[in-house]
Order: sequence, then C-alpha cells, then structure tokens
Amino acid sequence: MKKNPKKQRIASIEHESSYIRAYEDIELLNKPVMRPVRIELEVMKPELYLQKLDITQTIVCFGSARVRPEKEAKALVAQAKKELAKNPKSKKLQERLSEAEGLLSLSKYYEVGREFAKLVVKKAKNRFAVVTGGGPGLMEAANRGAFENGGRSVGFNITLPHEQHPNPYITKNLAFLFHYFAIRKLHLVMRSRAFVVLPGGYGTFDELFEILTLVKTGKKEDIPIILVGKEFWNSVVNFNALASYGVIDNDEARTCHIVDTAQEAWDIIAKFYKIK
Repeated sequence: MKKNPKKQRIASIEHESSYIRAYEDIELLNKPVMRPVRIELEVMKPELYLQKLDITQTIVCFGSARVRPEKEAKALVAQAKKELAKNPKSKKLQERLSEAEGLLSLSKYYEVGREFAKLVVKKAKNRFAVVTGGGPGLMEAANRGAFENGGRSVGFNITLPHEQHPNPYITKNLAFLFHYFAIRKLHLVMRSRAFVVLPGGYGTFDELFEILTLVKTGKKEDIPIILVGKEFWNSVVNFNALASYGVIDNDEARTCHIVDTAQEAWDIIAKFYKIK
C-alpha cells in the first residue's frame, strides 16, 4: 500500500524536538538559559512536600559525613595500620592512618548526634522535624535518632562529584536531592528554629558561618546556634581571637553555645523556646 505523504510529514513533525511539550523537554530544561526555571523547581518541589506534611519548624543538625560509629572507626584504624605495616615508609599510608585515628577520636559524636535527635522527638513532642544534609556520618546519626524514635526525619542531599547516597534513616518522601547549594541552604534555613553543629569540615563550616552571617545581618531571626564538642571547636575556631582583632564584637564572639553532650544542647533549645 502506498504511504500517505501528508501523514508521513505530520508524523515527522510530531517527533521533532520543537514539538515536545516544554515541561517534558529534558534537553531544554538542561540548557544554561533555563537555569532560573531549574532553580524555581528546586525551590518549589521540597516546599510542596513539606507543606503537605505540615513541617514548619525544624532543628538542623550538621556534621562530618566521614565520622562513623566507634566500631566502624576502629576497624578503619586497624585496616590503616595493617596497610602501613606492609609499607612503613609510605607517606600516603601514614597520612591515611593519621586521618583514621582523628576520625576515631570523633566517633563518640555519632552517638551524641543520635541521642540529641531522640531528645528533640521525645521532649518537643514532634514539634520540630530533624533536618540534616541527608548524607552519611554525623548527618546519618541525627536522622537515625529521629527516625528510630518516630520523629520526622528530613534529608537535604546534594549532587557531588563523588556520588553521595542518602542515609537510610529518612522519613518516606522527605529525602530531597538538590543540584544548587544556594537552594539547599534556603530550605535548610527558612524553617530552622536551631542549628546544632557537630564536628565537621568545609561543608560543616560553610553551613555554620552561613547561619551566623544570616542571623547577625538580620536576614534570619535569632535562633540557638550550638556547637557540640568543646575540644574540637575550641581548637579549630577562635571566636575570641576574631573579637580581639575587631572584625567581630565581643557579643558576636559569644553567639555560639559550645557544649559536649546531647542533653546540654537540648537544654539550650528548651530554655530558648520555654519547653518543659
């Protein structure tokens, strides 16, 4: 049977890229010119989910993705020692052992983060959702403490060069994957009623100084900002030194509460919000 040229032409047109509905055109959405649209989508998608579940107040917990529970941390130290014994002159293996031992010294904060989130759920009677960056390590610890005790556990993950999977302790449909750090920060901050920061690296410092800047410039209302781990924080950040140089004032140097235990962290929040 002879093919109909008109129908063939129509079929061809309907398969052209220009004929794809704009909201279904992934190639279009990935173009640089469409960045504002992608940003808006990242704002709105989590917003719709969080509104649906009536999540309006959160406690944000941040800390290193590298810190593991003590048992795992000890195993990593043992493995590093074993490898170094085979090649004791290797600088790379020496550094690896040093890093593993450093992380082992911080492993106690996994249980501190887990216990803190448990207190949030139990003491505040589900008033606050526990929010983290959604990854492993100390973020997992806080999500786990909330999840295991029936609380709402939220994870705001981010695309990274080395793929970071979400931890398994996030409430169903409350794990989100962001591309833009700025929009992730927006969602971390906008509902936050406290920031609890466990030991961490660049990402943790980024979030800490972001919230300090927002509070001190009046872009965010005053909230408790709590650093957990006195030995760690007093050795890596010297707020009094900043004040001595005049780049912050003495009141600003006292903005962060530095504590050691989950209970101390919770007590500061409970006092601030008059929770009995």
